[in-house]
Amino acid sequence: MASKKTAPPKTAPKAPARKPVARKPAAKTPAGKAAVSKAAETSARKAIIRISLEMSRSQLSPGRSGNVSCRWKSGMLITPTGIAYDQLKPADIVYVDHDGTTPARSKKPSSEWRFHLAAYLARPDMAAVVHTHSLHATVLACAHKPIPAFHYMIAVAGGTDIPLIPYAPFGTVKLAEYVAEGLSDRNALLMANHGQIAIAKDLDSALELAHEVEVLAQQYVNVLNLGKPKILGKKAMTDVLERFASYGQNAQPPTKS
Repeated sequence: MASKKTAPPKTAPKAPARKPVARKPAAKTPAGKAAVSKAAETSARKAIIRISLEMSRSQLSPGRSGNVSCRWKSGMLITPTGIAYDQLKPADIVYVDHDGTTPARSKKPSSEWRFHLAAYLARPDMAAVVHTHSLHATVLACAHKPIPAFHYMIAVAGGTDIPLIPYAPFGTVKLAEYVAEGLSDRNALLMANHGQIAIAKDLDSALELAHEVEVLAQQYVNVLNLGKPKILGKKAMTDVLERFASYGQNAQPPTKS
């Protein structure tokens, strides 16, 4: 009897190869976003303390005088009133919103918070303010003498001079109004019978500008002791301002994205 041939076992068809699926990065959870925001805020608070200490230790603003702030969210972070810079902790830095309100249980902000806030409202392109009572800038401010273009470096303040705004009591709305008007077309100015203010895109640049203003103020005081200074004309200063626009890092071509 012939044996029956058995059919070969059927092999299972191979599954088609799957294309790798590109995975989207996991979205940050609200808790994750909050942690990042908190870390950034702590970093900003520490930066304010660092700049304040540098300002004080360099004698740019003696003792507890002067104040420092940076733009944050819809308002700013600013040094508190009445606390020595070397005793500041990140939690001591005060958040002041655009309407002047502060969080419950926070420290009291610097008495000059109004003109810091006014500076940010007047100059949305700037993100840091350094106010000092540096010696020579204050001497000129008390003599009601703005700093003219006796030297081309006056252009660091963004114009053909470093202007003087009128006197108003510290901490007042009137002083804030004068500051806002004065900084509308300048990055630094003198405050009559008070001191100086410098604004910039970041804290380090604002502090550097405040140092520049003090050096220029000292030079100008020394020039005045020799007699009437020779002032650069508008044409010369316009040329300097144009040169400044393409000087240093300003001359770098834009990076490709």
